[in-house]
Amino acid sequence: MRNRFGYRATVLVTAFVLIASFSGAAQQPAPERPPQDINERWRAEQIEPLVDMLESESRSIYRERDLLAAIAGPLPGAVVADVGAGSGFMTLLFAQMVGPQGKVYAVDINPRLLDYIRTRAQQQGLENIQTILAGEKDSHLPPHSVDLVFLCDTYHHFEYPRETLASLHRALKPGGQLVLVEFHRHEGHSPDWVLEHVRGNEQQFVREITAAGFELTNQHNLTKIPDNYILRFRKLERAQAGDRPRHNGARPLTVD
Repeated sequence: MRNRFGYRATVLVTAFVLIASFSGAAQQPAPERPPQDINERWRAEQIEPLVDMLESESRSIYRERDLLAAIAGPLPGAVVADVGAGSGFMTLLFAQMVGPQGKVYAVDINPRLLDYIRTRAQQQGLENIQTILAGEKDSHLPPHSVDLVFLCDTYHHFEYPRETLASLHRALKPGGQLVLVEFHRHEGHSPDWVLEHVRGNEQQFVREITAAGFELTNQHNLTKIPDNYILRFRKLERAQAGDRPRHNGARPLTVD
């Protein structure tokens, strides 16, 4: 009897140790290892299929680009960073809105797309656009240079979101704003391609961005862009004595 009891006790202790070890492992944060192919297609040398996809009239983001630009609302003279600029259709709109006294940085990971944007800007006579080749962890935007960061269907492509958000925070001027346009992601409701392609839902992305030093100030859903939500954030930083409020170059999000 004692042998049998001792055997059972040993089994129970062993099981407890295994369960505890698995539980502890589950509580460890997952390493930041982005999928190897997360942006493989966006680094392609042949950009024509990318441009055709980005500027398809079947894509509500492209179809309602004027509405999106109005929501982002950069004022004349503002400096805007279109991060994940792609074919540049939003970059060109922003350049017209901020005017010759303003500036738009077109930021992307594909140098061929940046060449394409430069060509389009020259064709339209827009001299206030500057292209920047982004890295895996850094937007490479100049520090304290930007009034408004615009991320349209781009954030879920960040391979290292924490580091990239830090670079965007550095790039923004005091009180600068970040406008996020992202896909709704709901388990059991969203299409399979969204569930497989977009790594997080709205709540997760808000947690990540606020943890990076931003404050959520407004949110908006548009019936004309049903697959996406729009969030506006403001850069937070420690107030310094003698600082005066600065104009941030963006209007409140009021467009329906």
